[in-house]
Amino acid sequence: MRRPMNFNAGPASLPLAALQRARDELLDFAGTGISVMEHSHRGKEYERVHDEALALLRELLDVPADYDVLILQGGASMQFALVPMNFLPPGGSADYVVTGAWSEKAHSEGLAWAGATGARVRVAASGKALGYTRVLSPGDVRLDEDAAYVHFTSNETIHGVQYAELPRFGSAPHVCDMSSDILSRRFDVSQLALIYAGAQKNIGPSGVTVVIARRDFVERGRKDLPAIVQYRAHAQARSLLNTPPTFGIYLLRNVLAWAKGEGGLDALERRNRNKAAVLYAVIDANPQFFRCPVEVTSRSIMNVVFRLPTEDLEKTFVDEAKKSGMLGLKGHRSVGGIRASLYNAVEPDWVSTLAAFMSDFVRRTG
Repeated sequence: MRRPMNFNAGPASLPLAALQRARDELLDFAGTGISVMEHSHRGKEYERVHDEALALLRELLDVPADYDVLILQGGASMQFALVPMNFLPPGGSADYVVTGAWSEKAHSEGLAWAGATGARVRVAASGKALGYTRVLSPGDVRLDEDAAYVHFTSNETIHGVQYAELPRFGSAPHVCDMSSDILSRRFDVSQLALIYAGAQKNIGPSGVTVVIARRDFVERGRKDLPAIVQYRAHAQARSLLNTPPTFGIYLLRNVLAWAKGEGGLDALERRNRNKAAVLYAVIDANPQFFRCPVEVTSRSIMNVVFRLPTEDLEKTFVDEAKKSGMLGLKGHRSVGGIRASLYNAVEPDWVSTLAAFMSDFVRRTG
């Protein structure tokens, strides 16, 4: 069976080796005669998988010893709410840097919690007036020096905007949504007080969320919330406060083991930058036909977005690509156009095939 070339934005392509391992162990995990999905989350067979996943996250991301690593449920959207619930005190304030659709949603959830507690959630800067065509620098923002935290998104999946280097916005603790570029490149975890990431793009299947948080920041969180929505409670329970998504974490472990075998973050970053360069080269070589709306210095290496001269041509492009075995190239419904998501598991050969298809499409229709 020849696998289609999967450019979906998430849930996204998973490494073939991780899927094959799951296939081979599906009915008989570790010689136990039953699937990992059938094991108790309190049993030693599953706990070995759980502990390995946590250890691999620490190793691959070089997580400092004073940080907790959590594996939770609910996706990044749940964290949009949990962050203000835990860290925005009544009467306090939080700053949000809005660079696209996902940071907009995070800000909206912050507003909802603030409205219930008398707190303030501020837009410290927004790129909406610019059409979300670039990231926002520290010089663009107006900060509240008393803010409980400042929130930003490292890569905007829908608009194809990414911070080439993680920014520093004042002295407040930094909270970052890294759902679409975690594990794709090396960064300094210690710059951030809390990181959260839905797994379904670079590190596993949907339904699993990774949170990495500095322990002293976690301890600042409110203690009068139900335990299930306290980061503190999950940290104390090693992400076993309630029944975790065991099969999702098992697949997460498989993906992390694959990433380590590929050479870790340095190797993955080289591979990802090379893939993106191949597509941007075709776009820039044909400016009369392809247009990337994102400023060059803010272009994402994870989500390459571009437009064609007409929407009819874009539809034809997507349809013909699908017939050629390339899936998931239609842009998000809110912005249209084309989007190629180049997450870790996307093979370089797939990207070369897409680039060749793009060049041929220009020759035939341009």
